[in-house]
Amino acid sequence: MKTYLPKDHLNQRRWHVIDADGAVLGRLAVKVADTLRGKNKPIYTPHWDAGDFVVVINAEKVVLTGKKETDKTYMTYSGWKGGEKYRTVAQVREKHPERLIEHAVKGMIPKNRLGRRLITKLKVYRGPNHPHQAQNPATMAVTK
Repeated sequence: MKTYLPKDHLNQRRWHVIDADGAVLGRLAVKVADTLRGKNKPIYTPHWDAGDFVVVINAEKVVLTGKKETDKTYMTYSGWKGGEKYRTVAQVREKHPERLIEHAVKGMIPKNRLGRRLITKLKVYRGPNHPHQAQNPATMAVTK
C-alpha cells in the first residue's frame, strides 16, 4: 500500500478565531491542536502540514475544572543549580494568561520539526482584540 501524499495546491489555509471566554482549557486545546494539524480536513496526512491558522482571544477567561485552579503548577528551569521555579495557575494567569493555552496545545502536537512548525500558526491574545482582521478569520465554536 502506498502512502497518500496530497498535492500542495489542494491545501487552502484558513484562519479561525476561537473565543476562550468560559471555555474549558483541555477541550479548547484539543480543538486548537486538531485544527493546527489539519485533522478536520479530508486531506489530512500525519507527516504533512495541512492545518490552518488559529487565533485565540480572551485567554485570561479560560476555565479549569476541578481543583486545578489551586493545585496545578507549572515548572520552569533556568539551567542553573537551584533554577527551578514553580508557578500556580493563578500566578501564570496574572502575568501571562496566553501561556496557559500555549502550554496545553504544545503538549498535544508532535514533538519534532513538524510540531515546531505547527505551533507557529497559533496566535493567542489576552483581550478580545487581535491584529489579524485582514485575514478574514472565521469564528469557530468550542463546547463550554
